[in-house]
Amino acid sequence: MNFAVNNFSFFTLFFKADFVVKFVIIILIASSIYSWAIIIEKYKLFKKINSLSSLFEEQFWSSKSADSLYKKLEDYNQDPMANVFKAGMSFMMQNKSKTSQVQERILQALSRSVDKEMETVEKKLTFLATVGSTAPFIGLFGTVWGIMNSFQSIAISKNTSLAIVAPGIAEALFATALGLLAAIPSVIAYNKFTSDSRKYSTRLENFSQSFISIT
Repeated sequence: MNFAVNNFSFFTLFFKADFVVKFVIIILIASSIYSWAIIIEKYKLFKKINSLSSLFEEQFWSSKSADSLYKKLEDYNQDPMANVFKAGMSFMMQNKSKTSQVQERILQALSRSVDKEMETVEKKLTFLATVGSTAPFIGLFGTVWGIMNSFQSIAISKNTSLAIVAPGIAEALFATALGLLAAIPSVIAYNKFTSDSRKYSTRLENFSQSFISIT
C-alpha cells in the first residue's frame, strides 16, 4: 500500500515522466504561480485605487477651488484619478482662455491621461487571459504524450498489465489536472478584473466630464 502511494506521489510522477511531459508540467506550474502573483497584485491594486479615488473625490468636491487642491497634491500620486486631475489642471493653466476649442483640448488631455492610467491598471491582465485559454490545451498535449508513452510501453513489453500502463496514464492525467488548475483561476480572475477595470475607467471618464463642467 505504501509503495503504491509513493509510486504515484507528485515528485515520483514528475521525475519518472518523459522529458516532454516534465516540460509541460514545469510550464503549467510556473504559469499557475505567476498567475496567482498577478491575481493577488491586482486584487490589492483595485482595492487601493478605489479607496484612494473615493478620498480624492471627497477632497475635490469639498475644496474651495481646483487651484487650491492642485497646489496641495504631490508631484507623484498613486491615485489615477488624482493624476487625471493634475493632467487636466496642468493643461488648463497653460491655456487660460475658456473658449470651446480650449475646453475640447482639455477634454482630450484628460482622455489621454485616463488611457495612460488605465494602461497601468490593466497591465498583465493579458497574461491571465493567455493562461486561461492555453493552459488546458498545454495540459492536453501532455496528456496525449503520456498516453502515447503508455501505448509504447505496452508494445515494448507486450504486457497489458495495469502496472505497465498506470504510470504513463497517471502522468497524462496529472498534466490535464495542472492545465485546469492553472486555467480556471486565471479565467475567473481575468473576468473579474476586466469588469473592475471597465467600472474604474467609467469612473475616471465621469470625473473628467465633471471636471470639464465646472472649469
